[in-house]
This record gives sequence, C-alpha cells and structure tokens, in this order.
Amino acid sequence: MENYSIILLILALMIGVSGIAEKLKLPVPVLLLVAGLSIGFAPEMPAIELNPEIVMLLFLPPLLYDAAFNISFKDFRVNLNTIGTLAIGLVFITTGGIAVIVHFMIPGMSWPLSFVLGAILSATDAVAAIGLTKGLGLPHKTITILEGESLVNDASALIAYRFAIAAVTGIAFVWWQASLQFLLVLGGGFLTGVVMAKLLAFALRFFRTNNMVVISLMLLMPFVTYLIAEHFHVSGVIAVVILGLSMARLSREKFPTKIREQSRNFWDVIIFLLNGLIFLLIGLQFPQVVRNMHPDHFWLYIGYAVIITLVALGIRMMRVYLQQFNLQRAFQGKHRRRISEDALFDSRTSLIITWSGMRGIVSLAIALGIPATLKNGEPFPMRNEIIFLSIAVVIISLIGQGLTLPWIVKKFGKPAA
Repeated sequence: MENYSIILLILALMIGVSGIAEKLKLPVPVLLLVAGLSIGFAPEMPAIELNPEIVMLLFLPPLLYDAAFNISFKDFRVNLNTIGTLAIGLVFITTGGIAVIVHFMIPGMSWPLSFVLGAILSATDAVAAIGLTKGLGLPHKTITILEGESLVNDASALIAYRFAIAAVTGIAFVWWQASLQFLLVLGGGFLTGVVMAKLLAFALRFFRTNNMVVISLMLLMPFVTYLIAEHFHVSGVIAVVILGLSMARLSREKFPTKIREQSRNFWDVIIFLLNGLIFLLIGLQFPQVVRNMHPDHFWLYIGYAVIITLVALGIRMMRVYLQQFNLQRAFQGKHRRRISEDALFDSRTSLIITWSGMRGIVSLAIALGIPATLKNGEPFPMRNEIIFLSIAVVIISLIGQGLTLPWIVKKFGKPAA
C-alpha cells in the first residue's frame, strides 16, 4: 500500500510541476529534475529503488517507437550521413575520450572501469533535447537530426557498455570479434524489427474494423518487440526503431483518419507521462547515490563530473563542426551527387545540435544496471563512484545546458532550415 501511495504521489507531482512550468514559461524537464532533487533529499522520503531492466523496458520501447513513428523517413534518409556519424561514430569517440580523461584524473580508475563510465555517458538523450527545445521554434531539420541520433545511439552505447563490462570481468577483448558482434547485434535487431513489423501489419489488417484492438496492438507491440530482441541478445533499440518507422509508413498509407487521430491522442498522453517521470526519477535517484558516497569525496567527485561534462560537450562540438565541414566539402567536390544540398547545415545549426546533446534516462538505467559483484564474487570495483559520476553528469548537463539552451537559440538566432 505504501508503494502504491508513493507512485500516485509521484504521478500527481509530475503532472502538477509540468503544469506550473508551462505557466511560468520554464523548461519542464529542468523544473521536474529540481523537484525530484528537492523531494529526494527530504528526510521523510523513503528510498525508491529502480530496477534498471524495468526502467529500460518501461521507458525505451514507447519513447523510441513514438519518435520513430513521427519522424519523416524522407528527412531521416536525407540526414542519414549526419545521424550515423553522431549515433555511431561519436558514441565510440566519446566513450574513448571520457575514458582517457577519467583514467588519468581519478585515482584508482583502471582502463576497463574508465571505459565503463565512458560508455555509460556516451549517448545523448533526445527525450531531454526535444523536451527542452520544444517551443523554441527550431527548424525541422535540426529536430530530425536530434531525434534520428537518439534512435540509434542508445544501441551503440549499450554495445560499448557490454564490451567494457566484459573487460572488467577479465574477458579478453579481440577487435575483430567485437566488430563482428556489433554488426550481429545491429543486424539482428534490424531483422527482428522487420519481422515484428510484418506480423503487426498482418494483425492490424485482420482487425482493421476494431479500432480499440488496433490501437491496443500498436501500444503493446513495441514492448513485445523489445523483449524478443533482447531475448535473442540483439538490439532491442534498433528493433523498436524499425518497427516504428514501418508502422509510420503503414499508418499514412492504410489507416483511416479516425484511427490515426485516436491513436495519436492516446500516445500523446502516454509520452507526456513517461517524459515527466523520467526527469523526476533522475532527480529522486541522486540523493540515494549521495548517501552511499563518502562525505569527503562529494565535492571532489562533483568537480570530476563537471570536467567530464565539459569534455563530452567539447568532443561533441568538434565532431559536429567537423561533420558540417565534411558535408560542405563533399557537396562541392567530385562526389557532389552523393550529398544532397538539403543535408547541409550551417554553424548556427551545429551549435544548437552540440548544445542539445544532454545525457538522460539511458545513462541512468545503464549506470544502475552495473552488477554489484564480479563472477568470482568480489564487489564490482568503484561501483558507487561510477554511479555517482554518471547521475551527476546527467543532472549537470540537463540543468546547465537545459537552462542556457533557450538563451543560445535567442542569442545566435534560429538556425537555417
């Protein structure tokens, strides 16, 4: 009964704070995060233990499916070069960059542990980015790149994390085996998504006269697809993304307008609740992590978190601007036909894309999922420190970049479409 009351309290708080933020014209995610931090530090507030597997299952499938369902496949394809660069290449570059800084900065942080932390913080969170950029009037291209990046980068980060955890447990790392596994995980996720999309399309055609069954199937299938993919140790993220893209195309071509509108209204409520809960839960988790840290280490590790945040932001900025330069050079060169003019973007867009790269719920879930012990029964080294740094970086990036993003958009002007 107590847990039930806490859930109702959190939901009521999330809805109330979201409404207040809208009235005050403040970023909803930031205000929810601050509210979670404030309540989490209250002495009467009981500890809320989050199961990382439940968090990933509850939040990732519907949010990824919704983003993939609403993204324009044509725009996604036009910006595929940039999306792939940020969602795959940048993830591994960020993992390595954070690992190098952390290894030499934090005493006791071995190379495998450094790569674990780097992998946790390598992927940005589009839920945060879109939530904070909502209402700023950003061009469709910028939103497409940010959403498209998030549809793939979670899979890259999870794969990098698995390799890093394997290194901590003493499993030998072989590059060609890791590369092959990466391709198998992505390819398996793609295949799972295609198969599940075909099955869902068949079921929707069979029940096409029953609106409630059709909408319920579309709600259920992202979770089923994610679970099936993870069961076969392939990317559940990619599987759900492919499902969403396929259903978006089917919806536009086959679904009656009434079903599309009903489905859209239903999903809007689900996504509103999940988005709000994400930021509130991040805030609620930090006080619990603080209690597990040595008091003398608190401000030292906060300083480490600030440095890591700045390093990640700097790496992202260099890679985004390099991508802008590479696209322009390719468009003007001999292979001009391979690069569409619509794929080009200017320096203002690069700055917005850079500053919108905040960490979020995926980093939180991965960090909380670090095993408590190794296979030999020994405690996982520096587990509390890694979780503390992960959540601290998430909070610093959300508050710091989130509060300054509207100012940056206003100061430097809206990017060219």
